[in-house]
Amino acid sequence: MTQSIPEFEYQRVAVGDVVLNVAVGGSGSPVVLLHGFPQTHLMWRHVAAGLADDHTVIVPDLRGYGASDKPAEQGTDTYSKRTMAQDVVALAGALGHERFALAGHDRGALVALRAGLDHPDRVTHLAILDVLPTLDMWGVLHGADAAVAFHLYLMAQPPGLPERMIEASADDFFGFFLDAWGAGPDAIPAEIRAEYLRASREAVPSIVADYRASAGVDVEHDAADKAAGRRLTMPLTVLQQDWGAALGYDAAGLWSAWADDLEHRTLDAGHFMAEQSPHEVVGHLRALLAR
Repeated sequence: MTQSIPEFEYQRVAVGDVVLNVAVGGSGSPVVLLHGFPQTHLMWRHVAAGLADDHTVIVPDLRGYGASDKPAEQGTDTYSKRTMAQDVVALAGALGHERFALAGHDRGALVALRAGLDHPDRVTHLAILDVLPTLDMWGVLHGADAAVAFHLYLMAQPPGLPERMIEASADDFFGFFLDAWGAGPDAIPAEIRAEYLRASREAVPSIVADYRASAGVDVEHDAADKAAGRRLTMPLTVLQQDWGAALGYDAAGLWSAWADDLEHRTLDAGHFMAEQSPHEVVGHLRALLAR
């Protein structure tokens, strides 16, 4: 049985060359929530409910994921974060919101970051959960410590081999991350885990294309912004695990180079913090929206 967020209305909304699956609930000022890997919009189910009392909460599946369209990779732009960010801005506009707050986790956080850089007139507040900017991510991975990110290197390869390797053992591949990145064996309920695995099995080519873009065109876009001195001008909250202790870098320092108004918080949670510590995440999002 397909899972859904209770009391949220589901729509399919055309934006550009794709149709996105989106759940909408609540009323008030709009907040868009973008999911990570290997998940769908369902990762926000608790947070979305916690914000819906006084916000219109918009929770899409990104292009290439979940029940949204999965166009074939046609060059570098199909799954660039710039293209995916444009999807999000167009989605909010189609739902009647010219300006909105935006939160993203993992892959969705990279899309959210790009939306904040490319569309500062549309994004009022920005929250980033447990990721680094693409340019910085590649910069801090080196030596044996980079083994923790083996999937980044696998999916960066040209089309063909990574897709075949992952499709040959998709549940093992995606299940590895669901198990390894959680704070415990019961972090994600069995029925939600099964939904993530099903959705990921059906999206291998587009998921790989998303990651491939992050090893190519997304780095180019970040580097161009860095060279031009472009920064995030809206209030930004970054919630992360203590990556610095494990990989030896200053996460807050890296983020401060991108933002004028930054609050960086280290959470005692696993990677899937919106599912494992939803009340804490909601609290930080509410504090962000009040800034």
